[in-house]
Amino acid sequence: MSYDMNPIVTATAADAVQARSRIRPFIYQTPLLPSRVRGGEDLAFKAENFQITGSFKIRGAAAKMTAVDRDQALITASSGNHGIGAAQAAASVGQRLTVVLPRSVSPGKLAKIRSFAVDVVLHGDEAGEAERHAQELARDRGLVYVSPYNDRDIIAGQGTIALEILEQAERIDNVFVSMGGGGLIGGIGSVLKAFSPWTRVIGVSAAASMTLAASMQAGRIVETDHFDTIADGVAGGLDEDSITLPLAMATIDEVVVCEEDAIVAEIASLAVNERQIVEGAAALAMAGYRQVAHRLAGQRSVVVLCGSNFAAERIMPLIWNEA
Repeated sequence: MSYDMNPIVTATAADAVQARSRIRPFIYQTPLLPSRVRGGEDLAFKAENFQITGSFKIRGAAAKMTAVDRDQALITASSGNHGIGAAQAAASVGQRLTVVLPRSVSPGKLAKIRSFAVDVVLHGDEAGEAERHAQELARDRGLVYVSPYNDRDIIAGQGTIALEILEQAERIDNVFVSMGGGGLIGGIGSVLKAFSPWTRVIGVSAAASMTLAASMQAGRIVETDHFDTIADGVAGGLDEDSITLPLAMATIDEVVVCEEDAIVAEIASLAVNERQIVEGAAALAMAGYRQVAHRLAGQRSVVVLCGSNFAAERIMPLIWNEA
């Protein structure tokens, strides 16, 4: 298949180019850091863990906030990075936003989201219940619902990561991206296939929660079991009409599936050897690289470290045990 002729891919890449100019005042251009261990000629890290909110999610959120009319109020749901990113983007842009959170949201995240003066609604015991309630409120109140991943503007914002990578390196052979709902890898993959079609996009899925990977294999959205994972940022299912599945199928060259012990090992390794303290979803991408690195000799690879918003009580013991 010719990726650069795929209309889904080219449209998403064009959206990312447009989004970049809109979101530039609200985000950091994060560095592309050479590996301390493997050598920068072989491996580099796109350090979204240094992003303004500690996660790439601010990119998509800012793209959405700057694409809609200021008179149109928005609503979203999240218990993590998307909620924080959306709240900060709304405050920066001057957009009206309601964030629906599960009652189980951590006090720290709740306080952070509330600090941006957005409206907060607590509903349900987990993120899925909060999301369904947000969709109901959108219908009842005439609000625009913003999905964390199933939204063209959100995906375009995440795609700006790849635009930066292509400016920061002369040639990239492989890019490793963690797979959750597909917004991140869909945006990055579209830009790479449009502007650097020789670059292989490698998606990394946590074995404990791999709906997107299973759906790609089936060619349709399927339900899968979800188990506890240290890479909680990628956990969860997909909307039945998610636009991320066709994007994933059009742009991802390979899927690597990682078990929990491999993800945990990379949290510690990144901290001790690379001096990068990241959340589980970021370590997942590195675990995928590690799993196939033996066949990438002489190739230039980038691992996207998607964030650093971890629960200290869960992550720090893993690092100390290794140190």
